[in-house]
Amino acid sequence: MAKVFDCITDDLQRFIAAQHIFFVATAPLSPTGHINVSPKGLDSFRILSPNRVAYLDLTGSGNETSAHLLENSRITLMFCAFQGAPLILRLYGQGKVLLPTMSGWDTFAGLFPDIPGIRQMIVADIDRVQTSCGTGVPLFEHTGDRDELVKWATKKGDDGLRDYWQLKNMKSIDGLPSPLSLEMQ
Repeated sequence: MAKVFDCITDDLQRFIAAQHIFFVATAPLSPTGHINVSPKGLDSFRILSPNRVAYLDLTGSGNETSAHLLENSRITLMFCAFQGAPLILRLYGQGKVLLPTMSGWDTFAGLFPDIPGIRQMIVADIDRVQTSCGTGVPLFEHTGDRDELVKWATKKGDDGLRDYWQLKNMKSIDGLPSPLSLEMQ
């Protein structure tokens, strides 16, 4: 049965801290636009307050979340229990993109490790916290984090990453501009 909370409770904060993966969902305003769901991992998520969270957004083959947030700011983050008692947690809110050159970056950057390939940070103000049973979610054992992205980003270096962003991260698949496109003009 679903339960709704006004904020991320202490118990839910502990649940989030124990997870190794979370999912981010965003969508454009266009009814024909593509909804995006992205898995996230590594040590990239932080709870800033009971109604505010942030995560490091690492370089990827697209930049849908960023473009969608620039257009409409809607975001949902989902955590699933893959071990222990079943639970699904969804955080609904309004998100914004922080690039390293933007005001506010330094406020949060020190909360995260320096992971090669950091492209931007997503900060979300949460207005609905909802849990559901999660009894259909399978059990999985976490055996470690992948290191391919970190190795790839390290090998690319800063200039190579900027070139990659220019090639792959300026627009969403529906043609919406990302904040990177505005920054790198």
